[in-house]
Amino acid sequence: MAEVEVLSNAAVLLDGGRIEAVGPYAELRDANAGAAVEAVHGVLFPGFVDCHTHAVFGAPRLDDHERRALGEDYKTIAARGGGILQSVRDVRARSESDLLDLTRHRIRVLLAHGSTTIEVKSGYGLDLASELKQLRVIRAAAASERAALVPTFLGAHEVPPEYRARRAEYVRLLCEDMIPAVARERLATACDVFCEPGVFEVSEARSILTAARQQGLALKLHADELEGSGGAELAAALGALSADHLAALSESGVRALAASNTVAVLLPATMVFLGKRGQAPARQLLDAGAAVALATDFNPGSSPTVGLPLVMALAVSQLGMRYAEVVSAVTVNAAAALGLAAERGQIAPGFRADLVSWGVSDWREVAYWMGGQLVTAVWTGGSACPLTPGPISLGPHVQA
Repeated sequence: MAEVEVLSNAAVLLDGGRIEAVGPYAELRDANAGAAVEAVHGVLFPGFVDCHTHAVFGAPRLDDHERRALGEDYKTIAARGGGILQSVRDVRARSESDLLDLTRHRIRVLLAHGSTTIEVKSGYGLDLASELKQLRVIRAAAASERAALVPTFLGAHEVPPEYRARRAEYVRLLCEDMIPAVARERLATACDVFCEPGVFEVSEARSILTAARQQGLALKLHADELEGSGGAELAAALGALSADHLAALSESGVRALAASNTVAVLLPATMVFLGKRGQAPARQLLDAGAAVALATDFNPGSSPTVGLPLVMALAVSQLGMRYAEVVSAVTVNAAAALGLAAERGQIAPGFRADLVSWGVSDWREVAYWMGGQLVTAVWTGGSACPLTPGPISLGPHVQA
């Protein structure tokens, strides 16, 4: 991950939605006389892959943000009606069309910040009807938007209030009813579980993910975010595509991920937004040989972060990663965290023609200008996209 190939005065030849050739501009021009030419002044990157988001939600959780500033912890905020369950109440009450309008707008904003492939999780429904509603929204948005969306079922994001006194029944509901329904309707490609003490224990996560694998879904885990409880080891043992968060990752977790094909997805913007001093042990993971990716964790409660360049800058300053490492972490390794490394995340022959032009003179600047909007053009599947970032929060919940 410490090396990237940088070409100067180069060209990319597209054939339909794929990359046919990459090389010196003069050579490709002479070999392809008559081809349409579009000049790029700056640096051309592969389209970024945001491999962890929760983009289907209603209102932002503004009260949570302020309560944390005043010293309240996660459990206190949840006990007062905030946290994930606030978003659950919101999503359950909203219409599918309302959520779709919000999601479409937000996907366009993420695209305008360079993310051409975006994983989107459910998890703010926590009942069959509401989870399916979220997943149908993702499917509809994927059909209309230029970014490619990868749907993940996260019914195990939290135990809903109506099952707090009978959590075993909710695990059974997930395994026997919700996961089969999601698989039957082909609404998700993967299943995720928030594996954390007080949320879903390792044994519960194992049962849920085993049921998901039996239904043909790939596996992902929210693991070891608050406590090192064995989530990363479980992800590696089950052959999960990724283990995400990892801020409290143990030494054994580092070893397990390094010895596996499971990608360690780190979310530094989340820890900064939550006011946490600690971060995931990126250097330990990298030095041990683990595959590391970065993502925004875009969500209404703990990371209202729309741009991977900001995450890259934080990874350099907060995680101790090199510029080359953060580029790999938002391209090829992030694609691997979604099972898409064979076709996305590289400017190479045969890969999908997802490209982003950045208005910089040095490729390292994308991870340097913290919070800057540097994207000048985006192509998905070889076609140029209109860039309409706009205000991220606009939607029916905003009062004039």
